[in-house]
Amino acid sequence: MASEFKKKMFWRAVVAEFFAMSLFIFISIGSALGFSFPVVGNKTSTRSQDNVKVSLAFGLSIATMAQSVGHISGAHLNPAVTLGLLLSCQISIFKALMYIIAQCLGAVVATAILSGVTSSLPNNLLGLNALSEGINAGQGLGIEIIATLQLVLCVLATTDRRRNDVSGSAPLAIGLSVALGHLLAIDYTGCGINPARSFGSALIANNFENHWIFWVGPIIGGASAALIYDFILAPRSSDLTDRVKVWTSGQVEEYDLEGDDMNSRVEMKPK
Repeated sequence: MASEFKKKMFWRAVVAEFFAMSLFIFISIGSALGFSFPVVGNKTSTRSQDNVKVSLAFGLSIATMAQSVGHISGAHLNPAVTLGLLLSCQISIFKALMYIIAQCLGAVVATAILSGVTSSLPNNLLGLNALSEGINAGQGLGIEIIATLQLVLCVLATTDRRRNDVSGSAPLAIGLSVALGHLLAIDYTGCGINPARSFGSALIANNFENHWIFWVGPIIGGASAALIYDFILAPRSSDLTDRVKVWTSGQVEEYDLEGDDMNSRVEMKPK
């Protein structure tokens, strides 16, 4: 932990997570809120929500941010992804903690700005995740688990440095996985799959009803994806000692040990 704490690149990575998360939340939730404004020329008619538009906005914004800051922080932009990479022994516990704090802060800041931009909307819940009518807590939890599992599984598989068969754009593949999760879950839970995104809306809207679902579900989904990928689908050869060393000190190749240049590991780019 001490070695990471002293690295400028480490703190740049934390700032990158905060900044990219802020942009991601503003763009994606902003796209979801836009339908509430009256149609131009007709003050009594409003647009209907377009799930495909919202899903693409979330997916493409993740892909864009991953391409923009992936070489700096790995562009996790989701505590569930960070947890999956932690359990996969790709980052340290300290780094995971700082990333999750940065992600939550970024979500809160972006949602607060959106609150000001969309202040004219009545009953504005700022993209608050909630269970649809007829969906109980257990069913909503199951949807969140499955939707998050496929996302974190895609992240782990796409960024696996042992693979040499990955072609195309890894950020785009992960963005499409985010869009896929939204296409599944929007009608059931509003699609959380990202505890930081859910937390930002709940805090600014001051509504924490069933909020636990949007933490527990993604946590279970992310952890399950890491365990399934690392121990069943593509087992790693590293022993327990090496894994614990990564958790406490981080991976040696993540930062240049002689200086703070741009020799950081790229998690969102195929090797």
